[in-house]
Amino acid sequence: MVLNFTNARKFCTKSSLLKNAVQLTKDKFPNLIRGSYATVDSKDIDYFNKLLGANNFITGEEVKSYNEDWLKSVSGFSKFVLKPKTTEQVSEILKYCYKHNIAICVQGGNTGLVGGSVPVFDEVILSTSAMNNIISFDKLSGVLVCQAGCVLENLMNYVQNEGFIMPFDLGAKGTCQIGGNLATNAGGLRLIKYGSLQGSVLGLQSVLADGQILNCLNTLRKDNTGYHLKHMFIGSEGTLGVITKVAIQCPNTPKYVNVAFIGLKSFNKVLSFFSLTRKQLSGSLSSFELMDSEAIKSVQTNIGLKCPIDDSFEFYVLLELSADNNFINLAIEELLEKALAEEIIVDATVADQPSQIQKIENI
Repeated sequence: MVLNFTNARKFCTKSSLLKNAVQLTKDKFPNLIRGSYATVDSKDIDYFNKLLGANNFITGEEVKSYNEDWLKSVSGFSKFVLKPKTTEQVSEILKYCYKHNIAICVQGGNTGLVGGSVPVFDEVILSTSAMNNIISFDKLSGVLVCQAGCVLENLMNYVQNEGFIMPFDLGAKGTCQIGGNLATNAGGLRLIKYGSLQGSVLGLQSVLADGQILNCLNTLRKDNTGYHLKHMFIGSEGTLGVITKVAIQCPNTPKYVNVAFIGLKSFNKVLSFFSLTRKQLSGSLSSFELMDSEAIKSVQTNIGLKCPIDDSFEFYVLLELSADNNFINLAIEELLEKALAEEIIVDATVADQPSQIQKIENI
């Protein structure tokens, strides 16, 4: 099967993102049938209001943004958003909804691209946005414990001030939440070096559908005490319960970081370059991100960012190296020189200063 990249990206052009009317999911997929769930009545509204307070029980026009996905491609028609602040409040909500047969849609930062974070019908939206407290950070072990609604970029800034980094990074870091990252098992930009979230998450706390609190909030890296139930919730996308707290292992901040932006003529050249990079610099390789020409054109047209090298190549690679000694400055130059000599790559630019790196990573 041949994938046409141009057609695949038509859904995320600027015009599609700015449409005023978002089609209801039930109309877009008419074969979907609403389950035999109850409809929220005045008694339910009084209960939620009393439990959460007026500021954290949202109705009216404000609900619209919670109903629509980031791409503005699908929409539910929920009338209520619940914003609990604690695990106990989540437990009370789920216990009540379980008893009264009320359907719930769990939502974090709502940055997903497949419509999974918005209701299909009139489900009550349970937003974790108000659960945004950092509970503790152990400078000795590098273990961060926080609530599920913490925005990833806020966590990155917090641990960076302590000399650590989050073991993953995402383009949506300014909005996405750590609970949603776990629920979707987000890979991120640093997977090559630090692995998937399954390996970085030491423990979590979640609430099951009937309101039971499952506390697996372990903070020890070595734990051989029976079943590791946390793994069932990582990637479960809210089907098993609501993640409310997280304990995650954070690596020390590398002393040196180098980034290169590289142009290549074909996908086979990309594979050859990755093989060469991994062979020569496997210990310091922390990111290897691929973009094609359509992606670059879309960024330039819709966002106004300029490609740092010639924008006529078929493929581009964002390469990041990180280490605790500055050998990578020379190593990345040697790598690129070798790749150019072997005609694997065509053009490249390198950055080692934070401001320069940020400009390239913005692409």
